[in-house]
Amino acid sequence: MRCFVYIIYSESRKKYYKGITNNFNKRLKEHNSESNSGYTSSGKPWIKILVIEKPNRLEAIILERKLKNLNKERLEIFIKNIYIKKKKPF
Repeated sequence: MRCFVYIIYSESRKKYYKGITNNFNKRLKEHNSESNSGYTSSGKPWIKILVIEKPNRLEAIILERKLKNLNKERLEIFIKNIYIKKKKPF
């Protein structure tokens, strides 16, 4: 079953959040809902920065762990590199 690794950002907290899900749009709504009482309950609204599809949950977990181990500076470099690759004409 395919999974998505995602990065969302809170402008008010100046923080990134990384996670995995099988339905990104639903998950983003959950992060921004009034009933959310978890880590992302403060800092609303959370906005989508990046969503990467993986073919299965194991690959998604591996990428999520790598992203969670990056500091903010290295995470932003990763994000910029992904955007640059997407803009290349292939």
